[in-house]
Amino acid sequence: MPGVSALGEVVEEFAPAGRVLELACGPGVWTPLLARHADEVTAVDASPEMLARAAARVGERVRWVRADVFGWRPDGVFDVVFFGFWLSHVPRERFAEFWAMVAGCVAPGGRVLFVDDALRAPEELVEGAGSSTIRRVDGGGGHRLVKVAHWPEVLERELAGLGWSVRVAETVWPFYWGAGCRSR
Repeated sequence: MPGVSALGEVVEEFAPAGRVLELACGPGVWTPLLARHADEVTAVDASPEMLARAAARVGERVRWVRADVFGWRPDGVFDVVFFGFWLSHVPRERFAEFWAMVAGCVAPGGRVLFVDDALRAPEELVEGAGSSTIRRVDGGGGHRLVKVAHWPEVLERELAGLGWSVRVAETVWPFYWGAGCRSR
């Protein structure tokens, strides 16, 4: 997928150095890129299966933490906070709370980077186009999950209103990324 490879280039150019926190690391797709630049990586995910898959990809300089991102609080601060394909799964009503938690994770002068997509296929929109609930069908079964479509210019304004200075840019639709820091 051309958009996903472009997002990998964004991570490389961002060069997430120092202490890096990866929220909702999932199967560890982004963790090796982060570990390549970082002094250390702390990767958080609620699923033991995903943490095991991620650890199989990379284990050096990575501390694995099993925790719900919404309830977890770090034992320190980080130079970089990263999340890949997670922001779209943050329910709209928890958006400000999530960003307040991120603010508590970022060291003074620290940075944040995220990558995601805004794709919500019509067949997934089980509660209508305005809903953030989709149905994902895997292997013949199905389950509901949150998938909020963010648009770069709107997301920048929302984050500014929460005290962030973040540039949000689209690569190849529907992929986007955001990088920045707390507003001074």
